[in-house]
Order: sequence, then C-alpha cells, then structure tokens
Amino acid sequence: MQKKVAIIGSGFSSLSAACYLSKLGYGVTVFEKNETIGGRARQLVREGFTFDMGPSWYWMPDIFDKFFADFGKKTSDFYHLDKLDPAYKIFFSDDSITIGDSMEKICQEFERIEKGSSEHLVEFISKAQENYDIAINKVVLRPGLSPFELVTKETILKVDQFFKTIRGEVRKRFKNPKLIASLEFPVLFLGAKPSKTPAFYSFMNFADFGLGTWHPKGGMYEIISAMANLAEELGVTICTNAPVEKIRVKDNSTIGITTNGSPFDADIVLSGADYHHSETLLDAEYRQYSEAYWDHKVFAPSSLLFYVGFDKKLQNIEHHNLFFDTDFEQHTQEIYDDPKWPREPLFYANFPSVTDGGMAPQGCETGFFLVPLAPGLEDTPALRNKYFDLIMARFEKNTLQKITPNIMFMESFCLKDFVEQYNAYKGNAYGMANTLKQTAFMRPKLKSKKVKSLYFTGQLTVPGPGVPPSLISGKLVSELIARFN
Repeated sequence: MQKKVAIIGSGFSSLSAACYLSKLGYGVTVFEKNETIGGRARQLVREGFTFDMGPSWYWMPDIFDKFFADFGKKTSDFYHLDKLDPAYKIFFSDDSITIGDSMEKICQEFERIEKGSSEHLVEFISKAQENYDIAINKVVLRPGLSPFELVTKETILKVDQFFKTIRGEVRKRFKNPKLIASLEFPVLFLGAKPSKTPAFYSFMNFADFGLGTWHPKGGMYEIISAMANLAEELGVTICTNAPVEKIRVKDNSTIGITTNGSPFDADIVLSGADYHHSETLLDAEYRQYSEAYWDHKVFAPSSLLFYVGFDKKLQNIEHHNLFFDTDFEQHTQEIYDDPKWPREPLFYANFPSVTDGGMAPQGCETGFFLVPLAPGLEDTPALRNKYFDLIMARFEKNTLQKITPNIMFMESFCLKDFVEQYNAYKGNAYGMANTLKQTAFMRPKLKSKKVKSLYFTGQLTVPGPGVPPSLISGKLVSELIARFN
C-alpha cells in the first residue's frame, strides 16, 4: 500500500519535500491556506505590474541546479536565467558602490574606495569559497540530529571559524566603513547581526561576489511555478484555500489533519508552515517546545514591504539597490538589541523591470521596497504611511529625482500580514537567525520527538533561512521520512 503524506504549506521547502517524497513513491497532498501557492514567495499582479511579494534575490544558482537535476531536469527546462551586471548598487550618504558581475570588477571598485583593499578581498573571498564548499557539500546536507554531524575532517580544520565572527574577520582586513558594510550585509540574509554570526558563514560572501546575482525572467515566482509543475508531474496533489486546523494524533502517532472542518487521513504529516504555528495545531501534550522556548530564541527580522507602480522609468537605479545612507549599527541595534521602529532605517529597493521589461507596462517601473524591522512590534496604517514617506524622501534625495508624483498605486505588507497570511511567529519574515547557538543540531528538529510520523521543514528548522536552504530542508526531511517510515 502506498503511504500517504499530508504536507502543510506550499512554500519552497514544502514543494521541495513534495517532489522528493513523490519520487520515492509516497502519495503526497499539499494543503495551502491561501488562494495561491508559494507561501512567502507569492506573486502580486496589479494593473500590468508583477511583483514578487517576498524573496527577490536569486543567489546560489548551483543549489537550484542540483534540485532540478535530482529529477532529471534543468532550470532551463522551466525558466530563463540572466546574470545581473551590476549585481546591485549600494547608496551611501556621500557616494555609492556598484557590485559588478565578476571579481575583477568588484576588486576595481574596492580599490577605488580603499587603495590596497583588493588584495585583502581576494584573500577573504578565497577563504569564503573554502567555507562554501564545506557548507554546501557537507554541513547543510546533515539533518541536525546530532552535534557529531558537524565533525568532519574539513570542519575540524575550520573549528575556529565557528567561534570567530563575520564582523571580526571583515574588520581586521578592511578599514573603510563602506567596504565593511558591503561585506557585512550578506549575512543579514541569515537573519543575525554580523557580530553574532560565526565567521564560517562568510560563505555568503562567496555566494555574493563569487557566484553572482541572477534573475529568473518573470520573477522569483517562476521557480515556485516550476516546482509546482514538477510536483504535479510527479503525481503530487496541491489544494489551495485549504487551511489546516488540526494535526490529528492517536496513540502518539499522527493519523492525518483536519482542513476546512473535514478530516484527511494520512500516514505521515509534514509541516512546512511556521514551526511555532504548526505546534499549536497539536494538543498541548504533543508539543515539543514551550512558549518560553520560542520567546527566548533570536528571530531574524520582519519586514515592512511596499509594492509600488510608477508611471515612468526611474533614473540612477539598478535592479537591486541598498540604501545604507544612515547608520548601519544603529538600525541593527533597533532590530536586535532594543527592538523598536527604526529612527533612520536602512532599506532595500528592487526594480525588476530595469532588466525584465515584462514585469511592468511599457514605460513604467515596478518597485518593491523593504525596511527590515524587529518582529513583534506594533503595526498600524499610520506607521506604514510614515515610513513610506520617509523612505521615498530618502530615495529621491539619493537618486536625484522626483518620483512621488509618478506613483500609480502603493500596497503595503507588514507584521500583521505576516501573522495573518503566513501564521508567522511575531510576524517574522525570515525565520530564526543562524547564530552559533542556533546552528545545525541546535535548531528546532525536522522530526518530532513526541509524535511518530510527524515532521517539519522550512526556515525555522535546518539548515536555516533563505530560499536555497529551504530547498535543501525539503530534501533533508524527505530523506528522514524515508529512513523512519
């Protein structure tokens, strides 16, 4: 008899797991609470403008290639990729840095800012590449069951890298604050301060400068569509408008779920929804982690997002733009140390229509703006409007143009929406930070310790936050399921 698996959620990790489990011979059904699939990576289409609602950076192309290769496919079977040049632009108060599509171009830019810095950069990225090879081929492929998973001949030689920090490694090589900010920024994708992130995670810098920044034509949602097509080709059933109200348990083993008031019987339940929320679907006696446990964890930031349609092409911008024209340290403190709405926030602006004309009507621009925030803050329309005006003013100043008269519409998305639409704990956007004490086996487990045949996947478990780790998380949990079921 074919074993039935019920998967909660349809984000990257859930769709990844669905594909692997179906390939292994399980009967897989995916339940998505919203009208469309994708979880945080959903798409917004309005008046001819196309927005990725969540992830917008395509890094680590090798991880996507490996995923599709596991099914005898290539990414090019599903979507077209372009390498961005420049990858992105960083605006400071008195200058800007453009990150090109090769180390040669990036070294030239570093030399322009700080003489002699390119030599240090080559050395730093070379070490980051070593870390990347170990991380991607060894560490992240372990399911987080034991501390001994981290003990390999490669990691033993790098053990000091787990106790030093990114901040320390960057600042001993570079003195210019602009270069420091450029090298410390990628770990924000891991959801923690550079001063709290192990130096081993410099592999993100290799992902950035070494592998480059890519764009799937049509946006990141093309990956979700590709994965869903692959899943259905493999025999997976995907149900939308299907919120799960309960994970059903009998004799300490899961027997299925309840969705829209009706039971669905399954031999195995896998939740790719927010881990904390997933456990609330269980009776209290079956939960592994207390409220106190979650409250004491370091969560990655949430976000205030704006989706804006402009009736003209904008000037002096690239596809990806970072605005570091205010105090980097102050904003990170206002996220992690003293959570509050930031006084002068850093922000990110994405204009995919700069390189992909099909994402906006002719002569128009699709704009996505993101302000990192601490999770759990107050969220009101007045605060959203205040910060929209603030970042628009800064954007106009830094790019030397007026844009507010050209706004056709603006939609916002913030903490309340993350809670309402994704059941995200405290409205988090990126899951749990990858600090030393929240790495590998110290993250919430893929396999329930209390309920047989109950599993979890996604950014709150291993390997951690981000799109490529989510693909890997789906693979890891499918292997665990095959091993124990």
